[in-house]
Amino acid sequence: MSKLLSTAVLALASMVYPLRAEPAVIVSLASIGDRIRAQNPDLAAARLRIQEAVGRMNQSGRLSNPEIETGIEHNPRFREGKFEVGVSQRFPITDRLRLEKEVSLTELKSSEAEVREVERLLIGQAREAVVKVLATRQRRELLREQSAVSKEFATFLSDIAAKGEGSSLDAGQAKLEATSLAMEMRQLDASETAFVGELKPLLGMLPGEALNVGGTLPEVSLPATTADPSRRPDFQVAKLGALAAAQGVALEQARRYDDVEGGIFTGVERTEDAPNGYDNEAIIGLRFKVALPFWNKNDGAVQEAEAKQQRKEMEAITLGRNIRLEAEAARAEMQEWAKMISEINDTLLPLADEQTKLTEDAYRNAQGEIQSVLRSREKRLQLAAARLDALREFHLARVRHETALAKP
Repeated sequence: MSKLLSTAVLALASMVYPLRAEPAVIVSLASIGDRIRAQNPDLAAARLRIQEAVGRMNQSGRLSNPEIETGIEHNPRFREGKFEVGVSQRFPITDRLRLEKEVSLTELKSSEAEVREVERLLIGQAREAVVKVLATRQRRELLREQSAVSKEFATFLSDIAAKGEGSSLDAGQAKLEATSLAMEMRQLDASETAFVGELKPLLGMLPGEALNVGGTLPEVSLPATTADPSRRPDFQVAKLGALAAAQGVALEQARRYDDVEGGIFTGVERTEDAPNGYDNEAIIGLRFKVALPFWNKNDGAVQEAEAKQQRKEMEAITLGRNIRLEAEAARAEMQEWAKMISEINDTLLPLADEQTKLTEDAYRNAQGEIQSVLRSREKRLQLAAARLDALREFHLARVRHETALAKP
């Protein structure tokens, strides 16, 4: 009776408090980029660089604030004196303000490209982790299939050993093989957990939030040989840096001449005109100040800006060449792995399957040894694992190739 009552209470509790599973984040090799753009905290912090550049651009190219001047003077007896007030403003005689605005606009575009560069690197890192997860999962599936075959073979050996038609040692050896495959699968489970742990911070996930990686590794296909570095954000940053440096040369040349200062003032003056008394006069006038470029012509700053321009241009050229070399190396690596996969699929695996079948049939017909069967199976498993390793390395090289060319 008490058991029935406990069952009823549990059923009622399950209806009142239904179990709720935490929603899991699902990503794939194709969708990982969208998640990075939406949730990665480092990328969100990098986007603030754009706001910093916008602030610098809004501040650049402005006139200096006007200045108000006052002056008062009098004689020792305070009978005569003068009071003046005026307003002055500095104006550039060159196009310095326009050049400052152009430089800040170029720096804004460079900041936007820098954010895209952070995004490119983060997506490439995340895609490599996804490839490792998918490759580990496919390796585990291969071991699971092999383990099922080994268990079936071990059961067959145990059955014939129980009938006295086979060796119990052979049956034990087959069981040991199946057990070792199960241990390898547990190791792969740990590896997959580690790769998923690398992915979570990149996706901006919270502690305890589940992550499911979907999809499988696609088949091998080589990309085109063309390599255009202009899509790379860091190359765009380098080109914009060279442009900003060229604009900086013109800006430093414009700074050879200081601003001129102009102002207007007014005042009142009281003087004694003996013997007629005191006389008050109103004053209004203009003032101008022009700096003479005798001692400082900004030559050092111009020289520095010209050297910086040359350095930036050389850095952009070098980066473009390195991007092409990086993409070329990744594609060459893909080509080698593709050849290996093709050779394993077309030649080695069929031979291994045939050899495994022959050794198993020979053993079942009492014409072979269990060691031959286990060796042939081990060889077949090694070839299949080598194929998956080559497929993993192919796609890792493909991710590096696409990341090098900033492909979406």
